[in-house]
Amino acid sequence: MSNLQTPNRFRSLYWLQIASIALASSAVSAADRVTEDQIIQALTAKKELARSITTNPRVDPSVQASFVERIRGLERVLTPDEREQVAVITEDKPQIDLEITFDYNSAEINSKALPSVQTLGRALGSPDLKGATFVVAGHTDAAGLEAYNQDLSQRRADSIKRYLIQNFGVPGEDLVTVGYGKTKLKDPGHPFAEVNRRVQVSNISSANNSTK
Repeated sequence: MSNLQTPNRFRSLYWLQIASIALASSAVSAADRVTEDQIIQALTAKKELARSITTNPRVDPSVQASFVERIRGLERVLTPDEREQVAVITEDKPQIDLEITFDYNSAEINSKALPSVQTLGRALGSPDLKGATFVVAGHTDAAGLEAYNQDLSQRRADSIKRYLIQNFGVPGEDLVTVGYGKTKLKDPGHPFAEVNRRVQVSNISSANNSTK
């Protein structure tokens, strides 16, 4: 009888191992996924100015405030000079990189990206962040033509903005979108790496980097 039971025992052990591996993978995936609290903490953190306002006048708080007010609620795509001004400002502002991936040659939010976008929507609606001005910046890796990547990254950022407005009631004037294409790689040493295909969210509110 023991010989007849042996295969069943092995099969049970096999499926138990498979289940354990699946649970472990799920735990790692859940641990890697950014949470609402992590987004809130990142976007309310204090940051020191990296440059003197005497060497870069666009870091001057009054200049920043004027520029931010001008680009709030814009319906058009930012000009190259405006994109660079946004890049200068966001370097010293609270920000977070989100792993929001898209299908190849698409700006539609897919099922894989949806949980991260929804978590972002809940975070931006929190009392700690309500009323702040945010930059939603799209980035690509180095593959493809520069003009094409620029347009694709802009459309992806715009897609996220539309979703946040329609599904979470985030005011459109609080969201400034910008596409950087492949011009600002997170890992220049590995230009085709997945880490470069990201969405970066920055809190550019001028009053002490906080909404309080």
